[in-house]
Amino acid sequence: MKTDAFEVEVAGEDDMITLGQSLSGWLRKIHLVTFTGDLGAGKTTLVRGILRGRDYHGAVKSPTFTLVEPYELAQQSIYHFDLYRLDDPEEFEFLGAREYLQDGGLCLVEWPEKGAGFLPEPDVNVTINKVNSGRMVRFALVSDRAKAYADELMHCLKVKQEVQSR
Repeated sequence: MKTDAFEVEVAGEDDMITLGQSLSGWLRKIHLVTFTGDLGAGKTTLVRGILRGRDYHGAVKSPTFTLVEPYELAQQSIYHFDLYRLDDPEEFEFLGAREYLQDGGLCLVEWPEKGAGFLPEPDVNVTINKVNSGRMVRFALVSDRAKAYADELMHCLKVKQEVQSR
């Protein structure tokens, strides 16, 4: 029986990056991932880990002021959105976001609620909550595409849990 949501606890920034690296291969099958969580929860850190897992070693910072940061990688383009500063969800459309979403790349969107009504339903929604001294990262598989690869995601999460227990 497949589960549509998985959780993993991470202890700190290094573990969040490691989690992102371990997920990066699985995410090649996915087109849209949204990230929710408070300011400072670790959304951009997780994105940084995903990019590191794709052999990108440049700076990765939240595109809070530019709203989108494209990464043209050999295997797949990745577009990192931060919608925090949007005042109106319609601004998401004015960014040309539809073109990014339709080009077959991986779109990673922080603060998706700011694009409500213009942002399509994601394949995966990642929620990051502060717990104790770490973070609880919840992966909700929304699309049929993501649900079809649930076993592979679970394998990625088990790998991460094994790394943590060493």
